[in-house]
Amino acid sequence: MAASNPQEAQLLVDQILEQEQRLQFKTFSSQDALNVGLLILDKVKNEYDNRPVAIDITANGMQVFRYAMDGASPDNEAWIRRKSNAVVRFRHSSYWLGNSLIVKGRSLEAGSFISEIDYATHGGCFPLQVRNVGMIGTITVTGLKQWEDHGIIVAALEEYLK
Repeated sequence: MAASNPQEAQLLVDQILEQEQRLQFKTFSSQDALNVGLLILDKVKNEYDNRPVAIDITANGMQVFRYAMDGASPDNEAWIRRKSNAVVRFRHSSYWLGNSLIVKGRSLEAGSFISEIDYATHGGCFPLQVRNVGMIGTITVTGLKQWEDHGIIVAALEEYLK
């Protein structure tokens, strides 16, 4: 859910930080990208009534998985770019960024002097991390509500990394 006050946002920030620490790969390959991307797609079809989303997985500057469901639009492309830009810059999920700004009582532009034209603080992009290496890319979903975009990535990673 979206936080309606700084206290709720702080609870989400803490929860998201725990997810980012826990949901890291031992190694990551193009096959992992395909498997995770297809798992996310399967979850959207089964748990979100086949609502149109776009999915992107980028590793080491290279797009290793990309899919736009029927009904997705060019707006989804822009959301992928903006959410991913935020994660690459701040090294945390876009949902963490949005909630941390609520906690601080700031906008992205006032807090970091960057434009929301190029960066999005809505949930749906998660750092792709390899344990003992760090962040190597991003996993992005767009087309659902922001907490659903974030949640479906987390659910897929929890299932895949178990």
